[in-house]
Amino acid sequence: MTKKVVLKKNEEHRILAGHQWVFSNEVKSVEGNPEAGDVVALHRHDGKLLGIGFYHPHSLICFRLLSREREEVTFEFFEKRLTRALELRRRLYPTSETFRLVHGEGDFLPGLIIDKYNEFLSVQTLSYGMDRRLTLICDVLESLLHPKAIVERNESPLRTLEQLPLKKGILRGTPDQTIISEYGVKFKIDLLTGQKTGIFLDQRENRKAVRRYVKGARVLDCFCNEGGFSLNAVEGGAATVEGYDSSETAVAKAGVNATINHMENITFGVADIFDLLKEYAAAGKRYDAVILDPPSFARSKKTIATALKGYKEINGNALRIIEPGGFLVTASCSHHVSEEAFFHTIESAARSAGRTVQLLDSAGAGPDHPVVPAMPETRYLKFGIFSVR
Repeated sequence: MTKKVVLKKNEEHRILAGHQWVFSNEVKSVEGNPEAGDVVALHRHDGKLLGIGFYHPHSLICFRLLSREREEVTFEFFEKRLTRALELRRRLYPTSETFRLVHGEGDFLPGLIIDKYNEFLSVQTLSYGMDRRLTLICDVLESLLHPKAIVERNESPLRTLEQLPLKKGILRGTPDQTIISEYGVKFKIDLLTGQKTGIFLDQRENRKAVRRYVKGARVLDCFCNEGGFSLNAVEGGAATVEGYDSSETAVAKAGVNATINHMENITFGVADIFDLLKEYAAAGKRYDAVILDPPSFARSKKTIATALKGYKEINGNALRIIEPGGFLVTASCSHHVSEEAFFHTIESAARSAGRTVQLLDSAGAGPDHPVVPAMPETRYLKFGIFSVR
């Protein structure tokens, strides 16, 4: 392999510890004139091989590790990696045909996301190297799973960092709506119009966890999206559930999901959640449980302070309307915000609201979103359930 990236002296420690990225300022030299998406070898400053991976000359992440051995990135390479990922998901969810099949760096396939919804697959390629091999990846998926359709949901702004266009569409087959089941709760999935790749699969276990806290409760679900937490609250025996989201499309889909589950003690509406919580707190409204599952507030490290301010505001107002003995269910999917910072913000919000909280349950994403310990970037979701006094 004549194309190679050579690191500066002492810049190999993060890679050796298990990280998969090399940043452009860590590179001593690039040899062989590789283009964006080419597979290159990675060497220490003294010439020792560290592995192979995708190269990008115009990205801050100029190298993404694929293997610590010298090997060809072929059909067989992807077949082996995808088979291993599928075997893990079959073990995790033996009775389900819906799961995240590939979670990027968490499955040692940097920049590749694949979600499976029954017989349909939804794919995201967030690195130039993976995007160049999308046809090959689809060939492997058809060989392994024989899906009815494969779609791409490449609308993530992360693609712009790799100079890739934003797009979505049909890659193979004929997509159709499908109904999935999560622990007895049904969701109607439209792969081309749903959130992300169809629905937020990362919160599956956390949606179920809410059930034990809401029996007989009056529940307010904020940022309800397509009704995931709301429907699970009803399944857990909540007396009433109100769900709100700023997206009319999401609210309409939440209503459809309530209908197919034959749930009646649940309503959905369109609202700006910041304004709604502020208004409810001022009006003295009360609930037994409030659920907050907002979109990411921090798109970069520069916006962490603003994000924490936003988290403090919505959690503080939520705490003001929770009855003593009730529960705050709260989450952050901003990977730039650490779990320590997020939970510290909840404690600060509680003090500002004159409430005392106890953390009862904390989690991240489901096990089909594996974390690489050496890559904090793969540990993005923070989730907590607090008792409120």
